[in-house]
Amino acid sequence: MADAKDFNTKIIEEFRANGGKVGGPFEGATILLLHHRGAKTGAQRVNPVAYRPVGDALAIFASKAGAPTNPDWYHNLRAHPETEVEVGSETIPVVARVAEGEERNAIWEDQKRDNPGFADYEKKTARPIPVVILERAS
Repeated sequence: MADAKDFNTKIIEEFRANGGKVGGPFEGATILLLHHRGAKTGAQRVNPVAYRPVGDALAIFASKAGAPTNPDWYHNLRAHPETEVEVGSETIPVVARVAEGEERNAIWEDQKRDNPGFADYEKKTARPIPVVILERAS
């Protein structure tokens, strides 16, 4: 667990130091920083997450690199959907909701087409990978 935390910390620091840009394996990827509150603990957390614009909203993907379970942030957003994200140098208040049916399928297919690594994640797991829509809070 410490290794993943250290890895994320380095990405978060690089993201903030470079106006939302990161290098290494994520160079050129669209990354945001997702703030979320622990479903049980209420502890504040931040995770770097790949995203794609969908109209005026942002879509994120609970792939967990193809692991058999959803990432913790997914459960946290289900419990506490009102949160914020950092995109570039901007912090945006958002409300999260899980995309379903055709909406989910269309966004997921676009993500796999544009970022083939996500298709690889899908092959590693039996679970459908959730697509979460982050809509600007009003």
